[in-house]
Order: sequence, then C-alpha cells, then structure tokens
Amino acid sequence: MSNRLDDQAQGLRKLFATTRAHWVPVLSNPEVASSTALLELLCRAYAELGLQTLLVDAGERVETTSELAAVDMSKCIERLSGRVSYLAARGLPMRYLNHHGSAAGFLDAVIEAAPQVDVILLHASAPEMARMLTQPQLRPLLLADTDPRSVTSAYASLKWMAQRTGLLVYSVLMSCPPQLRLATRIAQQLSQCADTYLGAAVADAVCWDTRASRAPLSAEVLQLARELLMASPPGERASAALLADTQPLRPSRHAAPVFAH
Repeated sequence: MSNRLDDQAQGLRKLFATTRAHWVPVLSNPEVASSTALLELLCRAYAELGLQTLLVDAGERVETTSELAAVDMSKCIERLSGRVSYLAARGLPMRYLNHHGSAAGFLDAVIEAAPQVDVILLHASAPEMARMLTQPQLRPLLLADTDPRSVTSAYASLKWMAQRTGLLVYSVLMSCPPQLRLATRIAQQLSQCADTYLGAAVADAVCWDTRASRAPLSAEVLQLARELLMASPPGERASAALLADTQPLRPSRHAAPVFAH
C-alpha cells in the first residue's frame, strides 16, 4: 500500500510540474461544526502528496476580508506551513462580479496572486461557488456530519449547484466516526436523493473522525484528495499511466464506504 501511494505522489508531482494549479471546490456547510478540521485534513492530504496548497476561504464563518486584498491579494496570503497557505476571502469573490453575473474573474486573480501553488482549495457557499465555476468537469466536495441539519444543508448545496451550473458529480467528506452505521445511511440518502431528484451522482463518500487529528491519514482520504485533483481541468493532461493508477476507494478504520452509481 505504501509503495502504491509513493508512486501516486511521484506521479502527481510530475503532473504538477507542467500544469497550472488545480481547483478543488469545497461547498461550505455552516451546520458542520468541524468544517475547519475537514479543510485542514484536505490541506494535510495534499501536503503529504508533496503539493503546495492554498486554502481560499470564503465561507460564512470567516472574518471579513482585508481591504488590501482588492489592491494586492498576494499581500493577504498567509503562510501556515511549508506547503500550506491561507487567504481569508469572505465577500471577496463578489467584488469581481461582471455584468453577466459571473465572478470567474476572482479565480484568475487568485492564480495571479499565488502562481507557485499546485492546489487551490476554494471554500465557499453554493450561491457564490456557482458564480465562480465555469469548468463543467469539476467535482465539488460536500461537507457533512451526522446532524440532520448538516445533511439537509449539504443536499441544498448540491441541488443549487446542479441546477445553476449543470455539475452532476459530487464527493462527500463527513466528520464522524466511520464505524457508525448512520454514516452509511446518510451517504446512501444523499446519493439516492441526488440521483432521483436531480439526475446527479455522489461518486464517493469518506468519513474521518476529526477527533483523531494526530492519526495517520488513511489511504481512502489520500485517494479522495487525488480524485478531486483528477477531476479539475489541468488533470485532463495527466498521463494515461497516472489515470490508470487510480484505485477504487475502500473502507478502513477512518473511512466510510464509497457509494457510486
């Protein structure tokens, strides 16, 4: 297993040596108390894959963006570790709204401000995200936990995105102990509702117990992170060997089963 993950990391480093940053859209969910821990988990996964990551956080709980960001965004990017940077961006995407109602210009501004990064985790609400995303092949990530309100919010985000952007494939990252049968039922419920009412699919669902912050990352978490990268536009230029190396997600102590259509 470790050799396969090492090979994947090497393949990703080669891929990113010749492509621009990959976008990973994460739909904010204010009903998930540990959403920050889930974002940190993703940053940690990409760091373990040897990639430079910028977390652009436009979520509802973030402090108001500094006015300096509108003048020089690069000055507002905070280095958190050797491989992770952070930009507080609440309200910032809407400053780039054009007369067509699109805020896609914000994405170009982020690339210009941080040209050295490999992965840009974009955390925002569904309404904001829908105004920014123009690439039909992206796979948004939904956050949830076992609170019914978080599941309702996750489905509402999926519905908004599916109807406004046409994006029909999603992944789910849940904050809860993976041994809970409830986690399996929640993922199945999201998958069935998405398919029945929207014609959308929940391609995979992984659970992580955020209380186990010091635990080694599971192969499932790393694979989920990698799958999200391969769904982003630059991933189209990945080598056939790298694509072929993708393995189905499997349950483990920290990961829930995958649900695919």
